[in-house]
Amino acid sequence: MNFIKTFTLLFAASTMLITGCSQPKEDQSESIEMSDLPPDTVEMEDGHPSEGPHHGGLIELGKEEYHAELVHDEDAEQVTIYVLDGSAKTAVPIEAKEVTINVQHDGQPEQFQLAAQPDQGDPEGKSSRFISDNAELIEHLDEEGATARLVLKINGKSYNGQISHSHDHAGHKH
Repeated sequence: MNFIKTFTLLFAASTMLITGCSQPKEDQSESIEMSDLPPDTVEMEDGHPSEGPHHGGLIELGKEEYHAELVHDEDAEQVTIYVLDGSAKTAVPIEAKEVTINVQHDGQPEQFQLAAQPDQGDPEGKSSRFISDNAELIEHLDEEGATARLVLKINGKSYNGQISHSHDHAGHKH
C-alpha cells in the first residue's frame, strides 16, 4: 500500500514540474517580439545541434557545458564568435574584453584576439559576441591543413575548443 501512495505522490509532483505554473507573469511590458529572436539551431539526428542560431559552426566548450558559434562572413570580411549555453540556443554574456583564437599553420603558431562587441540584450560590462576583421585570421581559418582553437574564460573557468572548418567552399570567395 505504501508503494502505491509513494508512486502517486511522485507522479503528481513530476506532473506539476513538467507542466509548470499556469499563472501569467506580472510584467509583460518588456516582451520580446518573435522577429527579434535569432533563428533556431539546426539539430542533427542524434539531437545535438549542427549549427548555431546565426547559422555558424559550433565549437564545443567543456563537455557541452557551453558552446561557441563561429560565423565566418567573408563578404563582411570578419570573424564573429558568439558564446552560447550548453543547448547552443541562448547567448551567454561573459565579462571578457576579448577571446583568443590560436591557429597552427605552416608549422607556426599564431594568436588572434577578437574584441568584445556586446550584442543587443547583453548586460552592461558583459558580451556574448566577439569580432575580428583581421584578414590574416580569416585567411588562416580557410587554409588547408591549418588548425585552430578558441580560448576563453566563462565565470572564471578557462575553456578551449577545437574550431573545425569544412573545406567544402561552395559559395565562398577566396
